Amino acid sequence: MELEQTLAQTHLLSEAKLREQARFNMIEQQIRTWEVLDARVLELFHHIPREDFVPAQYKGLAFADLEIPIGYGQTMLSPKIEGRILQSLEIKKTDKVLEIGTGSGYLTALLATLAKQVHSVEIIPELSESARTCLAKHNIQNVVLEVGDAAQGWSMHAPYDVIVFTGSLPMLPKNIQQQLAIGGRMFAVVGEPPVMEAIMIHCVANNNYRQQALFETCLPVLANAPRPTRFEF
Repeated sequence: MELEQTLAQTHLLSEAKLREQARFNMIEQQIRTWEVLDARVLELFHHIPREDFVPAQYKGLAFADLEIPIGYGQTMLSPKIEGRILQSLEIKKTDKVLEIGTGSGYLTALLATLAKQVHSVEIIPELSESARTCLAKHNIQNVVLEVGDAAQGWSMHAPYDVIVFTGSLPMLPKNIQQQLAIGGRMFAVVGEPPVMEAIMIHCVANNNYRQQALFETCLPVLANAPRPTRFEF
């Protein structure tokens, strides 16, 4: 019995060592090489275990450079995209954040660790509940999870210091920037395949906004995202 216990402990230690090596590789070979150099952001990926937010059947892919299926036709963002989002937004401990598309809850956890408060809205109730369980497991308490369609924004708690869309948008929702506080930032990936661009919108004063192009990428479209009118002749 003692030998069996020793072998089991050795196996667990070996698994833990492999997992930490995979996490290190993810941070150094994927996230950092995608120009994410903010030490505070990189430390988050050490601090919050990504594998705890991945469906059981995909645990082995938790640190892979891909979008992991989480059910209901949805996926997790890849680690490098999560890193670029966090670095670009420069979240402060005083910020109130709106996340549109809770998904697995992993980006929610990262945002909450940096911010004062996160309001995260998910259109699929089952995903919202799964994220609630994961967040509770890690004792993350500054998140309000809500179920609904926030493709046009979520004005009930506005203004926000930060707004993040976790799915792409063929076009920006009309007047969404008005839900930003002065000094607020909004991240969105806008366009249609194969051309999409990550952008940041800054609210510099009342009804005064500045748009900044960040990088090119391609993400699955957000549920019920607004689309441009098609003209037929």
